Amino acid sequence: MRFVHLAGASCLLFAATACSDRAINTEPQLSAAGSVASLDKGGTTDRTVNMMDACDHDSFAAQKPPIDCSRNGGFTFNDLIAQLIAHGSAGAWHNSPSQMDAKVGLTLFAVNKGGEVHTFTKVAHFGGGIVPPLNDILGLTPAPECLALGPADFIPPGGADVDDVVQSGTTLYQCCIHPWMRTVVYGKS
Repeated sequence: MRFVHLAGASCLLFAATACSDRAINTEPQLSAAGSVASLDKGGTTDRTVNMMDACDHDSFAAQKPPIDCSRNGGFTFNDLIAQLIAHGSAGAWHNSPSQMDAKVGLTLFAVNKGGEVHTFTKVAHFGGGIVPPLNDILGLTPAPECLALGPADFIPPGGADVDDVVQSGTTLYQCCIHPWMRTVVYGKS
């Protein structure tokens, strides 16, 4: 996947600290000055998914190992876990829209508007992600596609994934860090 970093500063975030002992480079492959709208390729990139979260910097940074969050305020880490236990999801961590109709051939534009790293990963079936404690809470087994991620699949805050083309039929996308963040795309001719 190719992603664009829209903010000025890059971050090594949640994915590098919570998922494994190996460092994951979340540096963008392509930088762009300007707004999200400036990346629209003459109207061909007209389907956008916003990846949202409401992490609280201080409580996430206090975890062992620390979880990077570029936001101030929001939900504490303990509130996030309590919501997952109670509801199987945390409403502030979501993709918007969660489902959409889109014309075949258009480019999906997934923008990270949250404070944590996310992925926008095409999966055959929704499943768990790459963070075992979250999978345990949710009773999920990792989606195979989440186990095959590369460094460019991690989208930092302010970054975007701009290389998914709408295909005919139903296509599923999920965040492989926060697997309840899902989008279903119905490709129409």
